[in-house]
Amino acid sequence: MFIPRPILAMALLAIALLAGWSAAMAANRNPLPFPDRGYQVFTATGPEAMDALAELLRAHGNPPRFRADSDRIRRSIFWDGTIVNEVDDAVRQQLGLPAAAIGLVVRDPVASAVDAARLLRERGFTATVIEGAEPGLPITFVSTDALAGSIIVFRKHSLRMGQRPRPWTAASTTTASTTTP
Repeated sequence: MFIPRPILAMALLAIALLAGWSAAMAANRNPLPFPDRGYQVFTATGPEAMDALAELLRAHGNPPRFRADSDRIRRSIFWDGTIVNEVDDAVRQQLGLPAAAIGLVVRDPVASAVDAARLLRERGFTATVIEGAEPGLPITFVSTDALAGSIIVFRKHSLRMGQRPRPWTAASTTTASTTTP
């Protein structure tokens, strides 16, 4: 059977790309921005602590993937979806001094946060929807006593965040911290 060379070359290229993507997925290194299923967030006490945590995670097989900073929150995002934040004091106060967060990817962060707060209140917990902690980004927070020292974050898919992440760099060399340890 005769197969034209251009078709054979395209088929081999497709197989190579599929094999590469499969290997990346198996190594928990998905190079694509999807699926974006959610994440867990931990707050570092300052840029040096953020760098130390990045090195610790790297030493245990989870190197930082990229940075996605705003004016008020500096983020190191890792390959498994873990995020280590370094947050300025004003935001920490506004959010109730959370140490960690459950992050959920949703179409409408405000509506989802309102629904979550309603559900939590119906179950007897306090729940406060916090908008505007990160101006310009589609992120809404819910502070609740259902979590000890943590909050819930609702954000749009990473492709709809309105900013592009940049390659990872150490936090202590990129921005000055306004957070005190």
